Amino acid sequence: MKLLNGKTAIVTGSTSGIGLGIARALAAAGCDIVLNGFGEASAIERERAQIAKDLSVRVTFNSADLAKPAEIEKMVETATRELGKVDILVNNAGIQHTAPVESFPIDRWDAVIAINLSANFHTIRAVVPQMRQRNWGRIINVASTHGLVASVEKGAYVAAKHGVIGLTKVVALETATSGITCNAICPGWVLTPLVEKQIKERASRERISLDQAKADLLSEKQPSHEFATPEQLGALTVFLCSEAADQIRGAALPVDGGWTAQ
Repeated sequence: MKLLNGKTAIVTGSTSGIGLGIARALAAAGCDIVLNGFGEASAIERERAQIAKDLSVRVTFNSADLAKPAEIEKMVETATRELGKVDILVNNAGIQHTAPVESFPIDRWDAVIAINLSANFHTIRAVVPQMRQRNWGRIINVASTHGLVASVEKGAYVAAKHGVIGLTKVVALETATSGITCNAICPGWVLTPLVEKQIKERASRERISLDQAKADLLSEKQPSHEFATPEQLGALTVFLCSEAADQIRGAALPVDGGWTAQ
């Protein structure tokens, strides 16, 4: 029997990158999945159908805009109606904008805080009541090394991710005597479309090759000089959903090649 047979998970921001890796790992463990995110409709449908076929689980897609609390609430209601319940919530969706604090666009600040922090509150608020009814649940917030340390020109992102870790601790304490756990995963550099974009911009700006831009990016922060992978983050997520992780509560777990050990 697969570890998570009979469980249902919502994974936000799961149409690519880390979120998709986590969704696939949960599905491989037997979990029914609600995908969420943006992208080309036909590509999302291909991915949804492929996961369902390959891993013999139910997979749905919900296009909720996580900047809109009403759409988040509706997503949870729809998932509960279509798949029966929500046992696992993975808050992964995130956006980025970089600029010095004095010139950081106000609309970009508001957007980063809305998607990277406030959406986590709204999803958690929506799923906890039914988790309490069943006395079981797993809430996993994908924070970042930037939830633990800072980098220049990332004021909104760093503020949001620090907030995610604070929220994780509060929810863990509020559910500490129940079968619900809440933890955060803190990836360092992961080769996702978001990071690939940063690498391309760096290569163009510094007039260097993509390989050199990758090497330079890693050498600045990540002592292993290796990217973490969505598959590794998926495996950690599955572990956090297991019985072995029952007493891991309120943790912020770095997967960062030694970045935060420095």
